[in-house]
Amino acid sequence: MSQPTIWHNTRCSKSRQTLQLLKDNGFKPEIVDYVSNAPTKAEIENVLALLKIEAIQLMRTSDARFKEAGLSKTAPSDVLIDAMVAQPILIERPVVLHNGKASIGRPPESVLDIL
Repeated sequence: MSQPTIWHNTRCSKSRQTLQLLKDNGFKPEIVDYVSNAPTKAEIENVLALLKIEAIQLMRTSDARFKEAGLSKTAPSDVLIDAMVAQPILIERPVVLHNGKASIGRPPESVLDIL
């Protein structure tokens, strides 16, 4: 059985719940602390393609750092992706990748669809 990868933030309750859900379902996910090990532009673009969403939909727009960075919901995708690379804390979490699919764990049970 292949194992999923989770872009994880230990300070986030939804991320912790999603990680536990994966473990409870018999998985031993690769845990990527995406805040200290920022994904590359290519990795973010890949996740966006797998999720079939726009860059803004992968961002935590209510986080104060979003506005502090001078970002807006109408900013071009390349600007938003560059911001996620520079400040990965702005990425919505957690993101789970498995067998060429991706899901955002909000709610945590939503990741079960790709396992």
